[in-house]
Amino acid sequence: MSALLETSLGDIVIDLLVDDAPKACDNFLKLCKLKYYNFSPIHSVQKNFTFQTGDPLGPDAPESDGGSSVWGLLDGPSKRTFPLQVSRKLKHLERGTVSMATVPAKNDPDQRLAASQFIITLGDNLDYLDGKAVIFGKVVEGFDVLDKINESFIDDRGRPLKDIRIRHTTVLDDPFDDPPTLVEPPESPVPSKAQLATVRIADDEDLDDDMDEEAMDKLRREREARAQALTLEMVGDLPFADVKPPENILFVCKLNPVTQDEDLNLIFSRFGTILSCEVIRDKRTGDSLQYAFIEFEEQKDCEQAYFKMQGVLIDDHRIHVDFSQSVSKLSESWRNSTVTKRRQRGGFGGVADLEAKRQYREVDDTPLDKDDARTGLHGRSRQIALEFGIEGVEAPVEMDGIDTVVDPIVEVHNGIQENHEGVQEETGVTQAKAPL
Repeated sequence: MSALLETSLGDIVIDLLVDDAPKACDNFLKLCKLKYYNFSPIHSVQKNFTFQTGDPLGPDAPESDGGSSVWGLLDGPSKRTFPLQVSRKLKHLERGTVSMATVPAKNDPDQRLAASQFIITLGDNLDYLDGKAVIFGKVVEGFDVLDKINESFIDDRGRPLKDIRIRHTTVLDDPFDDPPTLVEPPESPVPSKAQLATVRIADDEDLDDDMDEEAMDKLRREREARAQALTLEMVGDLPFADVKPPENILFVCKLNPVTQDEDLNLIFSRFGTILSCEVIRDKRTGDSLQYAFIEFEEQKDCEQAYFKMQGVLIDDHRIHVDFSQSVSKLSESWRNSTVTKRRQRGGFGGVADLEAKRQYREVDDTPLDKDDARTGLHGRSRQIALEFGIEGVEAPVEMDGIDTVVDPIVEVHNGIQENHEGVQEETGVTQAKAPL
C-alpha cells in the first residue's frame, strides 16, 4: 500500500501503515486519486525538522480553508475534517516519517481533527510531534528530494523563495474500497486561477543572479506570450503555438487620426497589389486608434514598402512601419478554413479520407463470373484467393439471428434464385449486389 508524489524537485514514494492508521491512509489515498494534491505548495519548511503540504492553495492564499478530507469533498463542508486517534506505539523516530497535521477539537481538546494536510520529517527523533501529528506512513524512496527541500532558501515564514510543489500523485496500491460517489478524473486537472495567484517564483524558472531586471522582464514576457499561444492552440484558434506570423503584412503606426483606409491604400499601392488595408478603430466610438495593417499579395512588395515608407510624412504625421507580428488574421483564416472543411466534407472532422464507419472500405464493383458465383469471392477478395491458391474456399454461411456484413468478402448464398436481381446463371453475368 503506497503512493507516489511527483514534486518539482523529484519523486517521493510513501509506504502507508494501513493497519495502524486505516482512516488516515484511506483519506490520503482517495485524495491522491482525486488529484486533490496537485499543485499544492510545500510550506512551513523548518531545517532538520519538518515541512508541511497538502493544502491546494497554501497558507498564504486568502481563499484557503486549510484543505478538506475526501469526505468533505464528496459529502459536503460539514465533513471537511475528521477525527483521528493518536497511536501510542508510533513515534517520530526516523527521517521521512509521514503524519497527518491535526488540530484539537473545540469541544474536546483531547481529540485531534485532520483534513488533507500532512507533515514529513526532515530529522530523526522528533518526539515533540508525538501526540500532535498522527503517523500514517514513511518515505521509502526520494530521500534526496528531502535533502533538497531541507536545503532550500526560505522566507521568515518557512515558505521556499522558489516554489516547491506537488505536480502529480499516483496511487500504487489501494486496499480500500472507493466511495460510490468518488469519480477519479481521467487526467490531471490544470491549476485553478486561485492556485496560479499563489506562484512566487515558478518551480521551472531558473534563477540567474547575473541577469539584470530588464532581461528578467523580457524573459517573463516571453514566457507569458508562450503560455498565451499554447492556450490559443488548445482552444483551436491557432494551428500550433509556434506559428509564424505572415510575412506579407505591414504594421503601420503613429498615424494621424484623420487618415482613412483609402488614403493608405492609395499611398502603399504603388509598391504592389494590396489585398486589404485597414485602420484599426475603437469598436464603440469608431475613432481611429492610429495604427493599421496592410496586406500585400506578394512578400517582396511588402518588403519594399517596409524599406521605403519608414518615417514618411502622411497627413503631417511621421509614420512608423514594421512587419506585423500579429497572427490574428491567420487565426481567423485558420478557424474559417477549418469550418469550411467540415461543411464541405460531410462533417467527419474536415478530413477527406474519413468516411462513415459502415463504409470504411471501398466496395469493388468488378463484375462477377461463374467462379465468383461458385466460391462467393469477387474483386479484390478473389485476387487474394488466387494468389494464395485458395480459390475453392466456400462462401461463409450466414448465421441465424445475427446480421453480419462481410467486406470485402461478399456472401453469395447457395441456391441462388434464377430471378434474383442482378444475378444470372448464364456465363454472361453482369453484376451482383451485396446483401445489406
